[in-house]
Amino acid sequence: MFHLQSLELLHWDYCRRVSMPLDGNIITIAGPNGSGKTTLLDALRTLLGLECSGGRTYKTYARHANADVAWLRALVDNRPRSRQNSSRPFASSLLYADQVTLACRISRQGGDWVRRYVLVDGVQDIETLDQRPEKDWLGIEAWKKRLEAAGLTRAIGRVLALEQGQTDRLCELSPKELLRLVFEVFGDQEVLDRYELARNHQQQLLKEVEQSSHELSHTQAQLSDLANRVNSYQQYQLRLKERERLATEVLPVMQWAEARQRCAQQLRELHRQRLFAQSDARGIRHQRQQLLDFFNAQEAARAQLGELEAARKVARQAFDAAREGERPLEQLAKREEELRQLAAVETDGEQLTQRLQALGEQQHALRENYTRSNDQMRKAQAALDALAGQQLPPPPPEVTRFLRQLSEAGIAHHVLADAIDIANDTWRAAAEGFLRPSRWVVVLAQPQDEREALRIAARERYRHYVVAQAEHAPAQVPPDSLLAALRLNAKLPGWLLRQLATVRCVKDTDQGAGVSGEWITADAYYRDGRGGRSLWVEPREYQFGLSALDSRRASLDKELARYDLELSRLAKEQAEVERQLKDAQRAAQGHKAALELVERSEEFAQARARLPALRQARIEAATRMGQLDQDHERAVATRTRAERDYESAQAQLKSSEDGVLRSERDWLQRRTELQASARASRETRARFPHSWIHAARLAALRDEFENAKQAEIALRHVQQELDQGLSAGTWETDPQVAERHTRMQVAVLEQSTQLDDRRASNEMARIAAFNARERYIDVLRATVRRYKKNVQELGELAGVLAQAELPHLDNDDTVLAQAGLHVRFNFDGKGEVGLNDGEASGGQQVLKSLILLVGLMKDDDAPGGFVFIDEPFAHLDVRNIQLVGHFLKSTRAQYLLTTPITHNVEVFEPSEITLVTSKKPRGERWAPPIAVLARRAEVSPYD
Repeated sequence: MFHLQSLELLHWDYCRRVSMPLDGNIITIAGPNGSGKTTLLDALRTLLGLECSGGRTYKTYARHANADVAWLRALVDNRPRSRQNSSRPFASSLLYADQVTLACRISRQGGDWVRRYVLVDGVQDIETLDQRPEKDWLGIEAWKKRLEAAGLTRAIGRVLALEQGQTDRLCELSPKELLRLVFEVFGDQEVLDRYELARNHQQQLLKEVEQSSHELSHTQAQLSDLANRVNSYQQYQLRLKERERLATEVLPVMQWAEARQRCAQQLRELHRQRLFAQSDARGIRHQRQQLLDFFNAQEAARAQLGELEAARKVARQAFDAAREGERPLEQLAKREEELRQLAAVETDGEQLTQRLQALGEQQHALRENYTRSNDQMRKAQAALDALAGQQLPPPPPEVTRFLRQLSEAGIAHHVLADAIDIANDTWRAAAEGFLRPSRWVVVLAQPQDEREALRIAARERYRHYVVAQAEHAPAQVPPDSLLAALRLNAKLPGWLLRQLATVRCVKDTDQGAGVSGEWITADAYYRDGRGGRSLWVEPREYQFGLSALDSRRASLDKELARYDLELSRLAKEQAEVERQLKDAQRAAQGHKAALELVERSEEFAQARARLPALRQARIEAATRMGQLDQDHERAVATRTRAERDYESAQAQLKSSEDGVLRSERDWLQRRTELQASARASRETRARFPHSWIHAARLAALRDEFENAKQAEIALRHVQQELDQGLSAGTWETDPQVAERHTRMQVAVLEQSTQLDDRRASNEMARIAAFNARERYIDVLRATVRRYKKNVQELGELAGVLAQAELPHLDNDDTVLAQAGLHVRFNFDGKGEVGLNDGEASGGQQVLKSLILLVGLMKDDDAPGGFVFIDEPFAHLDVRNIQLVGHFLKSTRAQYLLTTPITHNVEVFEPSEITLVTSKKPRGERWAPPIAVLARRAEVSPYD
């Protein structure tokens, strides 16, 4: 291997241009931390095509100089390696001068840095090298091959690339890694070439076999593809036949058979329809009889009501007569009482004044009550007048106004009050109370009108919901729900239908206490998850259905009668109070009530005697009249119920008659259609062969396809497979594919024969490679023995007992892969330590690594080589520094060492050349020049 003689840097890191000698065996690079010691070693690593230390690259150093081109140039020794070996290191590159120039040019190209290398005979400076043509410059891979041929193997390159503080890394290698490193450095090239030639030949034959095998596999794949194509062609023909069978035989026959079955089934259904029509006709006769019964009941109720009205009239006349006979005597009795009360106070002026004041206040109160009752009677009369001519109770004014605007906007709608009737009067109070908040909810006929309807509702501030989505009542309704008590004639919001279906109707609160969920009683007491409350609504506020209007009218009639009685009572009391007031006023003017009592005493006595009999007669007449009023109310209810039943039966009879007529027309139409279907079935059957419509054949088709729909699906599936296969190209339609498949089988047989011949040749090559490896193993054993000898000799030079255990090498890939080189060291007789067992000190670790390192480079036939060691004396005491220095001088290798500036001068003792670096001053572009100290007898130009 060659030695380094000098190094020149141009624009490398912060070095402007510097040259330094390296023609000594031990060169020490000294300087403070951060002064560029590792920078010099990275320059040599970059020049030798190695990786820089610490994760840095040559681009980092080139950027620091801020120049377009950076240069690294070294002069190396190219003399023969030894007297026994006259070949020069760079002879393979056709360089035969004693000195060879190595150069690296790092230039900026397109924003990035690119390095190129050149190798020339003799000594040439940078300016001369820059003039060389571009074809002479080498890339990194070609450069590494040139230096490897000169002795800088990849293994030595790994050693030279050790970073700062890692000089003991060799002793950290595993035995297997150390053995591999030894083989790479000391391997005999001629034996390696023969083994490589034999292995390459065997591998070439193996590649040919693999290529032939691949070609055979490809041909077999083609044969398999042809087989698949043949199978596809056969499947395609089967699908065509299946499609023809399904389309021409199976589907028409099954459709005909199913049509025939449907025709027979429809004929049976037509017969059942005829029987049902006869049953409906009998039901109509029953309904007519029932209608007649309802009519008779209605007439009887009307007759009874007429009789009761006549009896009421007679009873009213009797009551009026009794009342008229009683009234004068009652007035005389009251007059006597009033005179007695007045006579008691007429002699006392103060009491008379108090009586006048009390009667005046009573008169004023009676007038106010009369006015209030009269106003309420007028309101009730106005409400009753508003119901005249109405079929349903009228809505409030704000609702009427909003509905009118919806109609003007062309938005079809209805309110819930018009869509709901109460079918069961028992639950009218409950239904009216529950639905009271929802009666003016507006339901739109078309959901698309919602936007416009909401706009109108917002403008009018309509307080009730406007619903666009509505539903019909479900067919199945819980019988005990509130929804079952209603009759619906239009759509309702779904949320209201679901709520009505969940509210259960219970008899009273005691029954409701045992019911979970929502419930309501007949008198409108309602309970939900929040608790219970009354929803009672006065009958005059009923809203739902025709009976609601009757209830309103009846309630208003009762209210008017009550107000009429109240006004009569108030008028009578007013007359009495006014009379008493006049008497008191007359008494105040001097009239004597006691005198009038004496004068009319006989008249008053007769009145007291006759009044009890007349009062009893009036009470009996009133009782009779009250009984007749109750009977009249029941008769009115009976007549109303009879009229409603009659109307309902009449509507039901009309609906039944219409249904019978529709059923008759439908029966005639279906019979005509069945006759046409039967004729078409007979005509279709005549076109089929007899074997197609045989019973056994039809049964087999049903077992296979079940029905015509499944046969149609099978036909569509077959047609879809054909269409998709043709469009995707998966069906094979070429009938020549079978012939090509036969020819391909012959070709595969020929290729199989040729592959067997090549496999036989490959076996012969494998045997030759095996024999070459036998010779190669002998060389490996000699190499290991040689390295063992080098380690022992270097250990003696260092004063250390070093022993290497020879590994077991055999002609087996597994044994060779697992083999390792174990090295033991004994320092100062303290016992043996291994490569990296943690028992050696820092100085011992350095010596171990140096012995292993120099042992790789020690060659008695071709001495030389160089090593970069970054701070080998770090953490060593004086004694260990002396030992390491003595060891370095005792070997014949070239060393480039780095060390920081230290007070221990022992680190410079083995150095022949010392390069001193300095830190770049702050603010300066370039670092100071590198100082050179040479230990030579003659004067050096670098001193």
